[in-house]
Amino acid sequence: QVQLVESGGGVAQPGGSLRLSCTASGTIFSFNSMGWYRQPPGKQRELVAAITRDGNTDYADSVKGRFTISTGSMKNMVYLQTNSLKPEDTAVYYCNANQFGVDYWGKGTLVTVSS
Repeated sequence: QVQLVESGGGVAQPGGSLRLSCTASGTIFSFNSMGWYRQPPGKQRELVAAITRDGNTDYADSVKGRFTISTGSMKNMVYLQTNSLKPEDTAVYYCNANQFGVDYWGKGTLVTVSS
């Protein structure tokens, strides 16, 4: 089993920044990919950004140029640097990791962008 724990959420003003972190623990061999999803109030969960084992990244069009995904040196951590935040970025952000075709999820961290 793999456990994922997110941190770094909170309240930010429009134009502000937050850095989200996710730490994986448990039975870890090698993740195929790690990523961040979000679920805005009343909407479905959507992909924000993902990074593969080879370092390839993918971003939702709505966050390109503003958010950056990265992993730690030990490959059991994934970060999401969020800049130039907008009110529409308000959501619960979930960490995801895929290992041997199995998806694991954290419980989420709330990001609220409001003046």
